Amino acid sequence: MRPELIFDERGLIPAVVQDAMTGEVLMVAWMNAEALRLTQETGEAHFWSRSRQELWHKGATSGNVQRVREIRVDCDADVLLLKVDPAGPACHTGERSCFYRRLNPTGLYES
Repeated sequence: MRPELIFDERGLIPAVVQDAMTGEVLMVAWMNAEALRLTQETGEAHFWSRSRQELWHKGATSGNVQRVREIRVDCDADVLLLKVDPAGPACHTGERSCFYRRLNPTGLYES
């Protein structure tokens, strides 16, 4: 028997987004049941914006859509992994990945 997905008390589940070709982690975002449904229906990533409290289609404004090849579920069913073909940078800063800064031993981060 497969466990049901576990959404948090806000109805959200974290989604790690990974480049399907390179394996690079591009970003982490949140999905609610509607974002997941839209992602599965359209084949393009949709997320829930916690700051704007609304659904968003990744790349709708920038053109940097993420075509979803596969959705995986972790062993506890409380995190999703989206393997995508990105049409451009994932980060709103223009960087390819949101993880472009390194944390150094003093706790400061650098590009």
